[in-house]
Amino acid sequence: MQLTKEMIPLPYSDCLITESSLRGVSKVVYANGGSLRGAIKQIDKNNKRLKGSNPILQSRRLAFERIRTLWAAQRGIWCALDFEAYEYDHRLITELGYRFFGWRDGVEHQENGHFIVTEHQKFLNGKYVPEHRYDYGFGESEYIKKSVFPGRVGDFLTSLSTYGPVYLVFHDNSQDIKYLNSLNAPINGLSYILPDSLPDSGLFVVDTSDLFGALEGSPGADRRKLERMCNLMQIPTRNLHNAGNDAYYTLEAMMAMAGGDPVDIQREKRWPNHTTQGVKVEFKPFEEDSDYSDEEGLVPHGQIDSW
Repeated sequence: MQLTKEMIPLPYSDCLITESSLRGVSKVVYANGGSLRGAIKQIDKNNKRLKGSNPILQSRRLAFERIRTLWAAQRGIWCALDFEAYEYDHRLITELGYRFFGWRDGVEHQENGHFIVTEHQKFLNGKYVPEHRYDYGFGESEYIKKSVFPGRVGDFLTSLSTYGPVYLVFHDNSQDIKYLNSLNAPINGLSYILPDSLPDSGLFVVDTSDLFGALEGSPGADRRKLERMCNLMQIPTRNLHNAGNDAYYTLEAMMAMAGGDPVDIQREKRWPNHTTQGVKVEFKPFEEDSDYSDEEGLVPHGQIDSW
């Protein structure tokens, strides 16, 4: 190593790639130079595969990396929520499940729970949706009267804000957010757009169906069911369509993806030699099964005005 023969200018902002000019920045550590060179080659290969890719997939991939960055910061709270309702009348909420993991003053906090609406126990599912109301696998269910249920939900959500930014985690969020609105839950300002930088507060939506769509390279609007996603990620499940269990496994999947490697590296580690064209994972017949969007049942939901 030696000095240059001629003077060269110092780097300045106009000729540097700065963090503010990038859509997302996440930390990756390579063991040695050879690993770094291999990663650069793989990035070039993936960029060629992604040329002209579907905007839905591009948006999902961007969100995936942004969530990895936010999770790595260990700031705020990540709370999975899931509702269950009567299959013949979706205005009748029967259960709520939650699981959260967060940090306050550098200390980890986690909790999970399951609420059953007492007066709605007579409304049993079983034809379109499995009935697993009494099969919560992670503690004791709590029975709550219909008259106080909205207040309990509101108080719970309000308490989350003491952690800083709140990330509400769903698996296919549309129906659960309708339920929150029907309960007049305090979700004003709820944002579907993740912040570019680490926020000090705010309420944000994270959807594991979108995260998994990015991971498997799905270009379409179809979403994996929670059960299928967990199976493909090797996360064992029991008694799904119990709201508490669904919330538990939803956060489990989110933490596995958010706490893992960047999307392309993670995909290849999970399913090696499964990508032939583009970045779409081609599962083997024994791994795959018929699939459809994650719904609470086959009866149309319609508009939920009250519960």
